[in-house]
Amino acid sequence: MPNKIPAKRIPAQDLLEKAKVRPMKLEDIPTVLAIEQVSFPTPWTAESFISELKDNQIARYYCLELDGSVVGYMGLWLIIGEAHITNVAIWPGCQGQGLGEYLMRSVMNELPAIGITRVTLEVRVSNINAQKLYAKLGFSPAGIRKRYYSDNQEDAIIMWASLK
Repeated sequence: MPNKIPAKRIPAQDLLEKAKVRPMKLEDIPTVLAIEQVSFPTPWTAESFISELKDNQIARYYCLELDGSVVGYMGLWLIIGEAHITNVAIWPGCQGQGLGEYLMRSVMNELPAIGITRVTLEVRVSNINAQKLYAKLGFSPAGIRKRYYSDNQEDAIIMWASLK
């Protein structure tokens, strides 16, 4: 579980000034797992993250730090000029403060420099808050993946964004 997370809400501007995005390291995995477990009905395992970091040449994973503690993470795969976001999550006590947008925007802003021109992701049809965030970041719906989520067979909306 993330430590040193402020109990009270910090003004958004002050919070974002303290935020830092950096590449994920193996030693981040216990904290990332804690965030994963409270964020998703079918969380990834430690072995999945280890494999992504050590063995998957197309994978890139990032952590969002706040005052030295990991409070969020984002993963993506880079495939022929496109990025597929595999997962993104913010510790529940830090949600709703612009940190998810900050993390995604920070990573997406770096992608054109390495030849990435488009980004895609899937989102649950029921996850309206995430859909609003993705729309704010320039993502548009492009289709549906029927029964995509194994926990409840929920459909996923496929979304794409073009990078400038």
